[in-house]
Amino acid sequence: MENDQVFLEYVVKALVDEPNAVKVNRKVDEMGVLMTLDVATQDMGKIIGRSGNTAKAIRTLLRVVGMKNNARVNLKINEPEGSTRFAENNNNVSAASSDDVDQAIEELKA
Repeated sequence: MENDQVFLEYVVKALVDEPNAVKVNRKVDEMGVLMTLDVATQDMGKIIGRSGNTAKAIRTLLRVVGMKNNARVNLKINEPEGSTRFAENNNNVSAASSDDVDQAIEELKA
């Protein structure tokens, strides 16, 4: 398992009520690394967070971890089977902007 995958599993399992349901898949292609996350339906809100802030923070941290390895890391959070609650809100959760990542990196350098 790669460092970014271990990191993501550790963070997510610390946030959820059902850590055994957490599954992380990692794919590498010409665009970079794509991490795909599956969690239990009742834990989805904990991972997304209010206004998507938790998901944005996780994505930002993953990108910083990826930069250490010269890789662009993206996170896709899969909607659980049979879920209806997050169907409308799923489009509101976007990846952290490059400005957010740049700012985080500058703060780390300071």
